[in-house]
Amino acid sequence: MIPWEKIDTAGIPGTDDELRLMRRGREFSIMLGTNELMNSRLSGSEAALATLAAKQIEKIKKPHFLIGGLGMGFTLRAALAVLGSEAQIVVAELVPAVVAWARGPMAEIFGNSLSDPRVSIQEVDVAKLIARHPLTFDAILLDVDNGPEGLTRKANDALYDVAGLKTAHTALRRGGVFAVWSSGPNAKFPKSLRQAGFEVNEVAVRATGKGGGARHVIWIATKQ
Repeated sequence: MIPWEKIDTAGIPGTDDELRLMRRGREFSIMLGTNELMNSRLSGSEAALATLAAKQIEKIKKPHFLIGGLGMGFTLRAALAVLGSEAQIVVAELVPAVVAWARGPMAEIFGNSLSDPRVSIQEVDVAKLIARHPLTFDAILLDVDNGPEGLTRKANDALYDVAGLKTAHTALRRGGVFAVWSSGPNAKFPKSLRQAGFEVNEVAVRATGKGGGARHVIWIATKQ
């Protein structure tokens, strides 16, 4: 068995915590403490976050996407694969080192996705982008924690409470989609989404995307 090797660490702004980029052969993992936030072998549900959201707005010719969290780029690459040439995709990544990892040790995984002309990478808190852009986006996709609570940093809790969800609702155009990835179910979150004015659909997706692996959850919330 090839041992894991620590490639780099990165502090999370506003916290005392740090992310660790690990490598084992050609496999990568991003860790926070004992929690594995993502693994390069398990991309199915993160890709589904993009494809499910894109399906909801497929009639829009020039969709404007906001992806919260670059991670290993699974959601970004899936969005690029299904969206047309006139789409705009903004990726908000809070930790600058994650962007550097994408262009450095994980460049093979990302391929040409970061240089695609449809893509803009912004090193900023996604909550701030959402608050600054009312009636701007056709889809907002969040994969910044392991679910609808502030795992990577406590301040992220404000993304998932009713007030934060109402801000996301305001940032969407009519018919827009707010999609949230989670490593598991959360009984309270759909209620909060409905309180914020969304219609909600909860989808269970396998981690590998091929019928295997852990069951993850994606909430597809639509603004009417």
